[in-house]
Amino acid sequence: MTATGGLAAGTMPDASRRGLEAAALVVVALAWLYLAWPWLSGTWTVPWDAKAHFQPQLEFLAGSIAAGESPFWNPYIFAGWPQVADPQSLIFVPAFLLLALFDPAPSFVAMDATVFGALLVGALALALWGRDRGWHPAAGVVAALSFAFGGSAAWRLQHTGQVMSLAVVPVVLFCLARAIERRSAGWGLAAGVSAGVLALGRDQIALLGIYLLAGYAMTLAATGRRPGEGLGRRLAGMIKPGLAAAVGGLAVVVVPVALTLILAGESNRPEIDYIGAGKGSLHPASLITAVISDLFGQRDPDVHYWGPPSAAFKVLDIYLAQNMGAIYAGAVPVAAILFLGLARGALWSAGLRYWTVATLLTIVYAIGWYTPLFKPIFDHVPGVKLYRRPADATFIIGLEIAILGGWLASRWLQGAIPPATAVQRGVAWTLAALTLVVLPVAFGLHADRLAEAAKPTLVAMLWIGGAMLALMLALVLDRRAAVLVVLLLGGYTAADLHFNNAPNESTAYPPETFRALDPKGADPVIEYLKARTRETASGARRDRVELAGLGFHWPNASMVHRLDHTLGYNPLRLKVYQQATGAQDTVGLPDQRLFVPMFPSYSSTMANLLGLRWIAAGVPLAAMDPGYDRGSIVEVATFGDTRIYENRKALPRALFVTGARTADFAGLLATGAWPEGFDPTREVILEAGTPDAVAAPAPAAPVDAKVTITAYHHTEVVVTVDTPQAGWVVLNDVWHRWWRASVDGAPAPILKANAIFRAVRVPAGRHEIRFTFHPFAGALADLGARFGG
Repeated sequence: MTATGGLAAGTMPDASRRGLEAAALVVVALAWLYLAWPWLSGTWTVPWDAKAHFQPQLEFLAGSIAAGESPFWNPYIFAGWPQVADPQSLIFVPAFLLLALFDPAPSFVAMDATVFGALLVGALALALWGRDRGWHPAAGVVAALSFAFGGSAAWRLQHTGQVMSLAVVPVVLFCLARAIERRSAGWGLAAGVSAGVLALGRDQIALLGIYLLAGYAMTLAATGRRPGEGLGRRLAGMIKPGLAAAVGGLAVVVVPVALTLILAGESNRPEIDYIGAGKGSLHPASLITAVISDLFGQRDPDVHYWGPPSAAFKVLDIYLAQNMGAIYAGAVPVAAILFLGLARGALWSAGLRYWTVATLLTIVYAIGWYTPLFKPIFDHVPGVKLYRRPADATFIIGLEIAILGGWLASRWLQGAIPPATAVQRGVAWTLAALTLVVLPVAFGLHADRLAEAAKPTLVAMLWIGGAMLALMLALVLDRRAAVLVVLLLGGYTAADLHFNNAPNESTAYPPETFRALDPKGADPVIEYLKARTRETASGARRDRVELAGLGFHWPNASMVHRLDHTLGYNPLRLKVYQQATGAQDTVGLPDQRLFVPMFPSYSSTMANLLGLRWIAAGVPLAAMDPGYDRGSIVEVATFGDTRIYENRKALPRALFVTGARTADFAGLLATGAWPEGFDPTREVILEAGTPDAVAAPAPAAPVDAKVTITAYHHTEVVVTVDTPQAGWVVLNDVWHRWWRASVDGAPAPILKANAIFRAVRVPAGRHEIRFTFHPFAGALADLGARFGG
């Protein structure tokens, strides 16, 4: 046997094997560059949430660091937001934090490259984990590429946070396996730290990934007995790596997760109910996309999507975007699973059993309320109620397909799968007929889209047939030149994923689409608002804007351009702020601007208190708010379809008043009925029962006091007041427990004012009031109050 072949027979010299393994990693890297190039080159950029939500988060983080500002409080959305506790803020995502430290204004390419870079790290970790399992290097290449460019990693690339969480799972898997198998404290620490980074994602992929890895760790520990080793010794060997993992994980995860859990308790969505979660279930018919990439027209712009959910498929009780049901991860893994795993029973062989069971459980979870098993999972498995979309488990399914496909391909190349019997050949052809003929025809007839189903089904037949031929040819070539097998299967998988998971309307848009999010761009609406807010920012005034109905990517543009926005785009809001303003997840469409009792119109006391002076709307304002006062809110500029209005009754950010009344804020928020005669320029409404909430009669006219905002930073605001009478400085920023105040350097309580704002009582004279944000001390105090009684 020559030094360049014979890997399947296990006779390759160690040096040659190491060279081949290194070559396989190079092939992964080159294929990664080829598949990611449309985005890395700047030809396309990842759209939707990646730009509308996560790009502004990154810009805010990077810009804050560059300006010497703390990124822990965000004044640019929802009139103030505890950014440090937001699980999607990117503050605790190492890759993005590093990018923000070195790039003050990350470009679209920089952000996309960071996401693809994370997937590359995960892909290489998966290949190395396979190497440790004794995989053929070519199988490691297939698994790595299938993981990084298949399943939801490809089809749902726009969900940046979930993709980043997914990318960490193979890293933890690799470190965890080494920690257990080698009984290594060092690898245990690495496993713990990487698992902590995974948990910092604080999303459903992180939760499912942790459960998947915990199950794997227990399985590996239970089955990983060394020769002559008893149970006691084996368990003793796990102590050091286990303790190291616990220390590393807790050190990384405790503080951010605690902050998020506290925020969740005061947010609009601390928990999801069963119906809300069920509406995010994956329809079982969508599983066919693991075999037929574009059966339902998710990618083809010439086909109107007809899969579930859609009227054509007669499924309208779930709420998923069309790309959420796409899980194609490559023809080679699919062919291996269908014709080697299922048809020949290899899925239940040693090493694969855990992954087979895990895949089935993940599928059960993903299809949600379409199986009776999801209800007990939802009711009893910790963490599940925090998330609204079990279909997100398709990210994990993609990883599991990659692992099963890679493992089976390796066993095939190593001759560990015996020839098929006549019965097994019958099973194989039955499976092929079911998945490539019966089901597509049945779905096509069901939706009256049989013609549309024909082309993607034929394409799938060709790719899967080619994959089977590639596997058979690889078996022959491996006896002569194993490196050709790496090139053959790696090249075929790359070509397959390039064709079937190509850039599409879910994953790739021209960068110029998002000019409003470019910090160096010159969008006329943005430029106008920046100029107007600069002009009016003086004394006690710092005006807010609202960007309503301008398009999906607009609501968080305020974070990029440092505009104080009353709304934003985020699935999380402070519950009290939502009640007071009607703030929803987003306001990209005109009908997403909802009005509530306390904010019944742009012409309202709450709008004025917020200092909402400039409103940029994608439709005439009357289309959103028919009752607004046309005498005080006037159109001042037009840019294409965008109209800009000025609210001339908007109040300054800081006020001084001498009168005070108390009220039940819960009732006030529910009814929107301010106390009779309330004038926010003369008095403040304080929450009934609050310590230090002192009532005082309102004067007939505002007191002649001078209020000035002398410094306004993210986590520090300084206001000076010179007044002949005692009273209250009211700062119309959102009240939060983690803010502290001082008057002339002495601590002073911050009272909740006018339902959602801040007030500090001051005596007569000249004083400096300093507001500072202390999230860690504040969270510690919250935890002490909760658990200490």
